[in-house]
Amino acid sequence: MLTKEYIKDLKTNGNGAIGKLVEQHKTNIGSLVFILESLGQLPKNFDSSFLLDLTTHKSSDVRLLAVKNIGKLSDEQNIQLLSYISKHDNDTTVRREAISSIGRIRKEIVKPYLVEALKDEDPKVVCQAIRGLLVFKGNGVDEELKKLINHENEMVRTVIYKEFFATQKTHKNQPHTESYDYLKNVVVNADTIETMKLLEDESIHLTFTSPPYYNARDYSIYPSYKAYLEFLADVFKEVHRITKEGRFLIVNTSPIIIPRISRSHSSKRYPIPFDIHPYLMEMGWEFIDDIVWLKPEASVKNRIGGFMQHRKPLAYKPNSVTEYLMVYRKSTEKLLDWNIREYDYKTVEESKVADGYETSNVWKIDPCFDKVHSAVFPVELCKRVIQYYSFKNDLVFDPFGGSGTMGKTAKKLGRNFFLTEKDETYFEYMKSKKSKEIFDERETKFLTLNEFKQTIK
Repeated sequence: MLTKEYIKDLKTNGNGAIGKLVEQHKTNIGSLVFILESLGQLPKNFDSSFLLDLTTHKSSDVRLLAVKNIGKLSDEQNIQLLSYISKHDNDTTVRREAISSIGRIRKEIVKPYLVEALKDEDPKVVCQAIRGLLVFKGNGVDEELKKLINHENEMVRTVIYKEFFATQKTHKNQPHTESYDYLKNVVVNADTIETMKLLEDESIHLTFTSPPYYNARDYSIYPSYKAYLEFLADVFKEVHRITKEGRFLIVNTSPIIIPRISRSHSSKRYPIPFDIHPYLMEMGWEFIDDIVWLKPEASVKNRIGGFMQHRKPLAYKPNSVTEYLMVYRKSTEKLLDWNIREYDYKTVEESKVADGYETSNVWKIDPCFDKVHSAVFPVELCKRVIQYYSFKNDLVFDPFGGSGTMGKTAKKLGRNFFLTEKDETYFEYMKSKKSKEIFDERETKFLTLNEFKQTIK
């Protein structure tokens, strides 16, 4: 019976014992894969001749593991074979592993082989070759690598930009973890773009918002869909500027329907989350995730009623029970680990998400309804976003403050908030006696634009 312990013992015996075992199981692909996966670290005197034969095996899984084990040996004598495999194997994963195995040798002799691989049509092979060549960065390979800044593939361009062209940012204003006192727990009754223009670069840690829907409510009337998208683009461009490096923007929106004007015309459906996405990518947001907010079917408008009666093909219109939370990160060459390391140990520990967190990208949350505001954030939705994408004492922002649910939730979770809301009705609603309960414990300031200007130091 094949076991890892048995294979480990054979490996240390030498004298081609593993090769003999492979020969015994050569017709059983499952056994070959198990043997090759169980080899682990190989001793210097390991007889690897059987691996060379397996590089032409009919199973790509076997070939991949054979190449991977050859790579563990870091033997210059295998370079020619690995180079051939990288060009001619019909499985792209095997070809990438061959380049990886060449890179593991880490000697001058591999440089021309890795440079040649930069011309491969598979961008993942190219990225693997780049990884191998970066070992020699500053030692005769830089010019070849810099040429890839104009490569067709965006991943290749990103790696080369980070390694050779990115400039180190200097943060003149404040540490990454801090925010300005005049922004903490403030609601401004003003146009959000006009207000944001008063803010310093990199002032906020997280933005979570639900933009007004295109011509779906009285408070959101635009001359055209293009004008609507351009307005949102202007908003999120300013949000990008005031967002700290590597931090997040979460946009809650969904396709909407503009009703038909008469029975002789059709209604129009606009895919807002998909149409705004290219604008966000262009201005420097990196797409991270799409989260689906799933609502009970009984809570949404009935679109399927007519079809239920006649069942005629082409006329099927399902009930829309979902909205999107599109998650973006402000583009940076730095990994998330950098953002986390900026915080002290105590803050990180206190900010850790408790058990019971959502594990999938489908969030089942009941919607909320309000007599004053027709599109209210559920507290649970805000709670998840704030907990998953910010730390204690961070500053979270909603450019379309609405009824203030985001501010209420942020305070309860130990964060600070900054809201802008143009509509005076909603602003006064947040100030009302009923809504004051939302902003308990720490004082919340409700300011006009001019009053807000006076607080900026």
